[in-house]
Amino acid sequence: MSDARQNNLALIKDNNAFDVVVVGGGVNGIGVYRDLALQGLRVLLVEKNDFASGCSAAPSRMIHGGLRYLENGEFDLVRESLQERDALLRNAPHMVKPLPTVIPITSFFSGVLNSAASFLGRQGKPSSRGALPIKLGLGLYDWVTRKSRAVPRHAFFGGAETRKRWPDITTQAKCSAVYYDAWISHPERLCLEMISDVSDAAPHCVALNYAELQKSGDTYTLTCQRTGKSWGIEPRTIVHATGAWLDKSVSNLAGAPEKKMVAGTKGSHLIIDNPALEKALGGHMAYFENADGRVCVVFPYQGKVLAGSTDIRVEEAARVRCEADELSYILDSLRLVFPNIEMSAADVVFSYSGIRPLPQSTQEFTGRISRGHDVKVLPGDVPQFCMVGGKWTTFRAFAEQTADMVLQELGKPRRRDTRGLAIGGGKGYPERPEVLTQALQHRFDISADRAQHLISHYGSAAASVQEVCASFGGDISLGEGVQYSKAEIRRLITDEHVQTLADIALRRTSLAITGQISSGLIEELAQVLSEEMALSAAQATAQKTQLIEELSDFYGVTPQMLAERTKQWSMKCA
Repeated sequence: MSDARQNNLALIKDNNAFDVVVVGGGVNGIGVYRDLALQGLRVLLVEKNDFASGCSAAPSRMIHGGLRYLENGEFDLVRESLQERDALLRNAPHMVKPLPTVIPITSFFSGVLNSAASFLGRQGKPSSRGALPIKLGLGLYDWVTRKSRAVPRHAFFGGAETRKRWPDITTQAKCSAVYYDAWISHPERLCLEMISDVSDAAPHCVALNYAELQKSGDTYTLTCQRTGKSWGIEPRTIVHATGAWLDKSVSNLAGAPEKKMVAGTKGSHLIIDNPALEKALGGHMAYFENADGRVCVVFPYQGKVLAGSTDIRVEEAARVRCEADELSYILDSLRLVFPNIEMSAADVVFSYSGIRPLPQSTQEFTGRISRGHDVKVLPGDVPQFCMVGGKWTTFRAFAEQTADMVLQELGKPRRRDTRGLAIGGGKGYPERPEVLTQALQHRFDISADRAQHLISHYGSAAASVQEVCASFGGDISLGEGVQYSKAEIRRLITDEHVQTLADIALRRTSLAITGQISSGLIEELAQVLSEEMALSAAQATAQKTQLIEELSDFYGVTPQMLAERTKQWSMKCA
């Protein structure tokens, strides 16, 4: 067990009274934990699994205003989303970057009447969107951000210019539009950075993964899953931030709600290794309609291509994976836009799926269900606040809304606003990152690739991370072509709440999602973890087995794929 976890458990044992206990360590839970901690409250964050391991690890990795929400008449949500997008571009510039987006348009007037009807509450799936409704939507997009624009305005291109810029795009495109949103490189890491910020600013607060809060009678008990030890907890208030598991969470701690609050939909995504497709995108995201009217996206992502997504209604929250029919659905959608590019299931190096925690809705077409957020209050001796809905982009605003309600309940004033508060390595991040790259190269005598890796993961904290790595006695790479070093993995284990091998491969690094993870790399990671956490041979083997099974069961990475990657790596090194 790390010193940091032992210290957290000691803080709970020494003082079991908390102003707020936040249940759920996804982005919304971490967001409200950070907000309330900065207001001077003593807050406990409890996550049953690893931080940001549920839906927060399965987004489209877009930070966006929600262009299609305009079609649903959700103007307030679009305004809030665009404001939060621009705030993240400022507050986390090391991970959140502008994303130019092309919309191939196959008609000029289609969808005008449909869009108008949608504003009035029409249900059902939308018809194809033509140039006119898209132009109106993008005009509104630009208008909302006119006073504090962080990205360029939209532009339209005729058919000839469209094919000049994107030669491989479908010839059905009569014109195209380009607008800007944003993307996030490491969403799980941004969550960890917020937790780290709280540790620095409010050391009296505690964030604990692999722990569970239970209630028996009037007693609340916290159990550490790693040690099996339990402690009584005395909360003044409780916040439920458990996403798709909200109703179950509330039932466990407050009794079954009168009616279900959440009815999620499943969204699956693919990571594709197809250089021709990546080149065809020309650094842009393509935002387009599939044959069923569902909006799909595809964009370059860390040397690969990310494509998605599905939107399938689910009745009960459970861990999900991308099924074969979903994989085919996404690949077929890509062939509509880039018909001449060969692509197959063999190009998929990783897949993932999560459940969107959407509010209960009678909408037949899942795309019509609101992505907005709300807080429901359950009064009692320990008032409980239920975070319903929400999306990645708006986590800060959702956290602020919830925190304000908790502060009002406790009779406490708001001390700090988080809208302009930088996150982690976004603090002091230079306008010209190349200056930081050169400084790192000069100070530590490392390659430009290694310096850029550090900056993209840790931002302005890159130098301090590399300094720790150097203090560990070297900076040896995990493997040929892998920028992560063994010393870097050691630092992640000691400083970032790592408890399992899966935490490292799936959330603290991008080794799995970028298709780099292999049986050989798993052995290297297990060796470092074993040394840092003093694991026995049997414990290390169990960790490796668990990770390999998880990759196969939920991410489409089979043991055969892992072995083949190791073989290919060995041939390159020979």
